[in-house]
Order: sequence, then C-alpha cells, then structure tokens
Amino acid sequence: MFDNRFKSQSQNLLIKGAKPIGFGQAGLPPGLDVLVGQDGAILDFGASIAAEGAQTIQANGAYLSPGWTDLHAHVWYGGTDIGIRPEQGGAQHGVTTIVDAGSAGEGNFIGLREFIIEPARENIYAFLNLGSIGLVACNRVSELMDMRSIDIDRTIRVIKENRDVVVGLKVRASAVITGGWDLVPLKLAKKLCRILDIPVMVHVGEPPPLYDDVLGLLTEGDIVTHCFNGKQGGSIIEDEDLYKLAEEASRRGIILDVGHGGASFSFDVGRIALERGLKPNTISTDLHNRSLDTSVWDLATTMSKLLSLGMTLDDVVVASTNASKRAINKPVVELATGKPAEFTLFDLVDGDLVVTDSAGVPSTLHRTFEPRYAILGAEAVTASRHQPHLPGSPGHKCPHCGRTS
Repeated sequence: MFDNRFKSQSQNLLIKGAKPIGFGQAGLPPGLDVLVGQDGAILDFGASIAAEGAQTIQANGAYLSPGWTDLHAHVWYGGTDIGIRPEQGGAQHGVTTIVDAGSAGEGNFIGLREFIIEPARENIYAFLNLGSIGLVACNRVSELMDMRSIDIDRTIRVIKENRDVVVGLKVRASAVITGGWDLVPLKLAKKLCRILDIPVMVHVGEPPPLYDDVLGLLTEGDIVTHCFNGKQGGSIIEDEDLYKLAEEASRRGIILDVGHGGASFSFDVGRIALERGLKPNTISTDLHNRSLDTSVWDLATTMSKLLSLGMTLDDVVVASTNASKRAINKPVVELATGKPAEFTLFDLVDGDLVVTDSAGVPSTLHRTFEPRYAILGAEAVTASRHQPHLPGSPGHKCPHCGRTS
C-alpha cells in the first residue's frame, strides 16, 4: 500500500541522468533514469528510458538517494512551545520523512496526528512521549516529574490505536527533566516497549541517570539519541569506561543517533569517536524552533558536518536515509518496479561554509550537501538548504516558511 501522502499527479515523472547512492543495490548504471507513474509507483528504472509526456527532471549527474529521513525532529507546531512546521525541515529542504521525537504524549497525541501528521506533504511518524503531556512547555514544565506524569493504560491504548504512525516510546533521561528519579522512567518505558514490541528512544544528557547505566538497560533496536553530546558527565570521550560501553552497545545492535539539537552535539566528541572507529548509525537534527536558526539549520547541514568529521559519503547517506527507516521498522526505499518512489536528488558542492556545534564551536565545511528535489511519488518538490535567520541580517525573508527576521 502506498502512503496516502503520495498524491496522484496528472502526469508521470521522469528523472534522467542521476548518480545512484545509498540504495545498496548492485548493477545500477551511473547515469540512472527513473520513471514514476502518476500513482507514485516506480514504473521503470535503468539507463536511457524514454517517456513521452512525462514531467522530466534533468539530473545531469546529481546524486539520487533514498529520501532523506530525519529520525529526530519536533514538528508539533502550536502543540508545544518548541515545535516547527513540517515544511521548515521537510521536503523543501530535501527531507521526505520526519520522525517527531516525543513532542506529544498520550494526552495530546490526537492533535499531532490530525493537525500535523495527516495533512503533511512529508511522511511523518512519531515516538510517543512516556510523559502524558509531552513537550507542551519544554524544559519549563517537566513531562516526567513523578508517576503522576504517566498514565500507563492510556499510553498503551494510544500506541495500539495508532500503530501505523507511532514507532516507539521516547524518554528524556536527564536530571533537568527527571530530577532525582534516575532510571525509573526508562525502566518503565522498557517494560512497555517489551509488551508492545517497539523500540525506546532515550535522550541522554545531564546525569543522573548516568549514560553508562542507560546503555546497560537497552537492547537491540533501541535508540540512543544525542550520542555525541559534549555535556559534562555525559560525553563518551571524557570517560574511557563509558566509551567502551558505547562501543559494546553498538555491537549489541543499539542504534547510536546523532540528534544534533541546540545543546547536544560536539565536534570534538564526534571527531574523536569517528577517529576511533565508532560511527553513528543514524544522523538526525533534533530540529526545533530553538535550534533551527542557531546551530542546526537543517538535515543537509548536519549531514555535511558528519562528512567533515570523517564519515564517508556513502555512510552519511545511508545513515540519513534507509538506516533511519530500519530504525523505525518501516520499509526501506528501493529501486524496484511497483515500489513507492521516495527519493532525494542532491549535489555535493565544494566551497567554504562556517558552521557551529551546539556549544558554539565553529568549524569550516569544505563540502556541503545541497538538495535539489524531494521526490514524493510523482511529485517533485524543489528543495534547497535552509538559510538561517541570523542576527544582524534584518529583513531576510525565508523563501520557504515566509518568516522575516
């Protein structure tokens, strides 16, 4: 069944002369053509396809990958005080699938579904917050104060009734959220996840609980987001024992997710981990209205940062596409007739771009991912990198969200 957001178009779509990357399929020609039918399914792919009357995109050697998938973002616009609109981090910036990471709990999930997920152009899934109120007033009113913050029966019911879009449970295991409650919320989340056969995504940050203890509770398929955070007491490079635990967790099938965010990604941590051979499994932004115009910008920029730190091009693309689909147990994007078309067409551009990590540490990128189109079925959405509303640039109007700084 094709996603209902892949709306039928009035004509077929033909992509010509693309360079395939990230599909993991042998034998694809370097000059790849893909023909997509009006219903969003792949009709044909290969070299030199002719299709009279189709809308044609001339790739001219640009890369074609599975659609970029942001495993950690916050798009419950209006439902939380940090939410952005899906289009601010979505198809207009090359991202075809967004996973909201715990913005809503059981008490307000129906609003996220009806007002954001269902109308969105992008494919949107969600980790349900263990706390009933989710991130309504993020970091001002904790969603996990004590057991009064959690309704187990209602949480189970909401997940069962929305299994098509709810992909797991989210827990923020950090002292600024849970105080001295330590590991109890995570232990409870793990119990519910075993009952429901879904993964838990756990935010690691300021202890307690200790990052070390969090890793000990997780099992294959669970996700640690903010894996390269630079916070005191929570950085894997400041503690050799913790670093070894992270390596061992990765071997056990625990997914290490970047989850950049406004406070949770360090160039130094990422660089040293990669030099020692510890790669993130997935690359995500933790995009919200406090990180959009500060350190994150968009998924393309986050991908470019990981490339600059030493990940290979292929690894960055896989970690930002099909690896994230696997993490939420959704079908990967593949080139096969009859399969849904979900692609990102992009360039890798040489040139200097100064960016920062979450602590404000600057770095100059020499190659950047520049999206051209997000392909959702037979719809080709023109895409570009986000241009941040930086201080000192009055009057700048974003061509996508329409905001003026």
